Amino acid sequence: MTEGSDDIRLGADIGGTFTDIALDVRGTVFSTKVLTNYTAPEQAILDGIEIVVRDANIEASDIGIVIHGTTLATNALIERRGARTAFVTTEGFRDVLEMRTENRFAQYDLDIKIPAPLIPREDRFTVRGRIGADGQELLALDEVALQRLAEKLAGQGFEAVAIGFIHAYANPAHERRTREILAAKLDVPISISSEVSPQMREFERFNTVCANAYVRPQMATYLTRLQVRLKEMGADCPVFMIHSGGGLISVETASEFPVRLVESGPAGGAIFAADIARRFGLEKVVSYDMGGTTAKICLIEDYAPQTARTFEVARTYRFTKGSGMPISIPVIEMIEIGAGGGSIAWVDAMGRIQTGPESAGSEPGPACYGRGGKRPAITDADLVMGKLDPDNFAGGAIKLDTSASERAILADVGEKLSLAALPTAFGICEVVDENMANAARVHAVENGKNVSDNIMIAFGGAAPLHAARLCEKLSIDRCLVPRGAGVGSAIGFLKAPFGYEALASKLVRLSRFDAQEVNALLDELKATAEGFVRAGTSGTITREITAFMRYAGQGWEIPVPLPDQPFGPKAREELAQRFQESYGRFFGRAIDGLGDLEIEIVTFSVKASDERPAGTREEMTTGSSEATVEVTREVFDPAAGALLTYGIVERDTVAPGTRVAGPAVIVERETSTVVTSPFDAVIQGDGAILLIRKGA
Repeated sequence: MTEGSDDIRLGADIGGTFTDIALDVRGTVFSTKVLTNYTAPEQAILDGIEIVVRDANIEASDIGIVIHGTTLATNALIERRGARTAFVTTEGFRDVLEMRTENRFAQYDLDIKIPAPLIPREDRFTVRGRIGADGQELLALDEVALQRLAEKLAGQGFEAVAIGFIHAYANPAHERRTREILAAKLDVPISISSEVSPQMREFERFNTVCANAYVRPQMATYLTRLQVRLKEMGADCPVFMIHSGGGLISVETASEFPVRLVESGPAGGAIFAADIARRFGLEKVVSYDMGGTTAKICLIEDYAPQTARTFEVARTYRFTKGSGMPISIPVIEMIEIGAGGGSIAWVDAMGRIQTGPESAGSEPGPACYGRGGKRPAITDADLVMGKLDPDNFAGGAIKLDTSASERAILADVGEKLSLAALPTAFGICEVVDENMANAARVHAVENGKNVSDNIMIAFGGAAPLHAARLCEKLSIDRCLVPRGAGVGSAIGFLKAPFGYEALASKLVRLSRFDAQEVNALLDELKATAEGFVRAGTSGTITREITAFMRYAGQGWEIPVPLPDQPFGPKAREELAQRFQESYGRFFGRAIDGLGDLEIEIVTFSVKASDERPAGTREEMTTGSSEATVEVTREVFDPAAGALLTYGIVERDTVAPGTRVAGPAVIVERETSTVVTSPFDAVIQGDGAILLIRKGA
C-alpha cells in the first residue's frame, strides 16, 4: 500500500437522500452522488470513492486526507434514535429540561405542545452539592450519595451519562469529580457540560450535554467503523470531521463531542459559498443550499458566513424559533426548512398544498425513483414540469419514471383539489419556492438586512432547479451557480481550515474588570483552541478573540471583536468604546444618557484556525457571444404560467463568456440549472453559471 499524497484530498458529505463525494487531485475535482445507505452509512462513502478514484485514474491508497461531514447526529436527535442516557444534575434542578425557559413560542396557541425533553424524567437523577455563580463552592458534593447512584445506574442498562450542574461553567470541579466516581462503576461514555458547552444559561447547557451523550455511542461506533473500512479499501490516511462552526477537527475529538457535528454538512455549504464569494469579489451574498431533505439560507458578508453560539434542532411548530431543541455550541448561522427534493407534498385540512418536513429520503425516495415510493415529492413535481430529463438524471445513473410521478401527484394532491397533474406539480413547486422565499426574507430581516441587496449563490442537487424562481420572488437580479454545485458541501469541506472555537462564560462588569484574571482566562482558551487545531496541522494559526457583552439587565449580549493582545491598564475604557461601536452597528445607535448603567461581559471566545491559500480571483462577465441551441423540450415556466419551449444545453459544451438566452435548462451530471424566461445565463471563466435578470 502506497502512502497517500497530501495534495489529494477527498470530501464526503452524508445527506438525508444523497451522499456527495468530491475528490481534489492537485486542483482538479472529480465528484459523484450516491444514494445514502441508512443501514450502513459508510458504504455509500466507499461506493462513491470507488467511482471518483476510477474517474481520476488513481488508487484509494493515493488519497492523502479524508474530510467528512454527516447528518447522522442530527437525524438521531430528530428521530430520537440515540442511546439510553442518564442525566445527573444538581438537587432541585431535575426538571430544567422539561420547564425549558418558560417562554411560549406561539403566544396565542391554546393547544401549544412543548417538545418532549430528550431525557425522560425517570432517567434524570439529582445529587446534593452547589457551586455559586462566582465559582465558589456553597455546598460540598455528596460523594456518598454519588457512590449509591453509580451502583444504581450500573444495573439499569444505560448506554451513556450526561452530567450538568448549576454554574459548572464557572467551576467544573463538581462535574469532574462526579465523572470520576461514576466512571469507576460504569463502562459507558460520560459527558460533562463544563467541557461540552461551558456557557451560561442552564437549560441550553443541560440540553447540549444531554444531546452530546445521547448520540455519542452511535457516532463513536460509526466513526470507528468508517476508519476500519477505509483502511480495508486501501485509504489508510487521516480522517478529519467538519464541525458546525466550519472548521476541521480530529475523529477523536468528534467522537468525544459529536454534538459539534450536528450542522456539519450545511457548514460545508456555507464555506463553499464564502469561497466563491471571495473569488468573485462579492461582498454581500445569500447562499441557497437545497438538497434532498432540507433547504438552507445563509447570509455571507465580507466573504465570511455569519456565526452564532446557539441554534435549534428539530423545530416542531412550523419552524418557529423556540419550538426546537437548543444546542449551545459555535455554529454557522443559517435558517433551515424541510424543503428538499425528497420533501413530501400533501394537502392539509383547509385544502392547501403543503410540503415537508417529512422526506422520502433515499429509501424509498420520490415516486419517480422506482424504489417503492408512492407519495409525491418535490422531485416528482420538478419532473412533471419538465425541469428534469428522465433519461439523464444523476448522469443517467438513475432512470426516472414520469408516469409514477404523475400518479403519485394526482393520488395525494391533484384529485383532492380537482386539478390535473401539471397544474398540481406547479402548485407544489410554487409552495416550496414561496416557503423558501419567506424563510430568506425572515432571516434577512432578523439580521437587519435587505435580501434583495445580495447576489445569490445556489448549490446542492436541487437548488439550481429552483434558484431562478426564488430570485424572481426575492427581487434578486443575479444568481451564481458554481461548478460542482451539486456536491457543493463536499467541495466546501476541502476548503475548510483546521479550526476550533473555545468559549467560557464569566460574568465581568467593567467597573470590576481585572485585566490579569481575564488575560489568564484568555490564555487558557487560546491554549485549548490551538491544541485542537494542532492535531491536524503544523501551519500558521490565526486567532479571533470575541467578547459577548451587554448592558447590565439586558437578556442577551452582542459579539464585540477584540484585538489579539493582553489587556492593559486602559482595558475598561477600550472595552466600553468597542462595545458602544458594536452596539451601534447592530441596532443603529448606541444608548446614550444611561448614567450609571453598567456594561458587562458574559462570555469570552477564542477561535483558532490555520491559514488556507486564497483561490484564484475571477472577473465576472456578462457575455460576449450567444450560444447555439439545438435541443429543446417543453418546460412549464412559472412567470409565463404555461409550457414554453426551453433550450437544453450541456454545461461542458458552452465556452466561457457565452450567453444562453432564457428560457433554458443547463444540464450537468449532478444537477440542472433552470433558466426561467425572465433570466439569461452567462458561463463564467471558471465554468460557473451567472443568471442575470433581463434588462437589469
